[in-house]
Amino acid sequence: MNQKPSNAFVAASWATLLTGITAYMIGLWNAQMLLNEKGYYFTVLMYGLFSAISLQKNVRDQLDGIPVTNIYYGLSWFSTILAVVLLTVGLWNANLLLSEKGFYAMSFLLSLFAAIAVQKNTRDSLGQEVPAKNNVEVY
Repeated sequence: MNQKPSNAFVAASWATLLTGITAYMIGLWNAQMLLNEKGYYFTVLMYGLFSAISLQKNVRDQLDGIPVTNIYYGLSWFSTILAVVLLTVGLWNANLLLSEKGFYAMSFLLSLFAAIAVQKNTRDSLGQEVPAKNNVEVY
């Protein structure tokens, strides 16, 4: 059963993604850290967003019976975990207040979750359901 997401859920997902990324970026802009540190945190965010979307697509492809190579599936999991680990290590070693560290961690995780929701909504909105014949669902 392939249902399209509601407009409210699509809007909430996009708003959450933009809120998470915007908060993270404003935090970086106002941070009292070197430019190379800001670049590190920005790169980790972009890497995390890409890897989370890739992972969600792979998981969904497998559920839909679309072939996914084991190496790409494994790399998607590895990349997503690595992005979280890189942020964790960076924040652990940063000279920031605990509240700032928590802010970056929460806005990062919010952004990753929202990116997954946006990708899922996009896929669900574009998916074409095959009409059922004789009360038998065909996919």
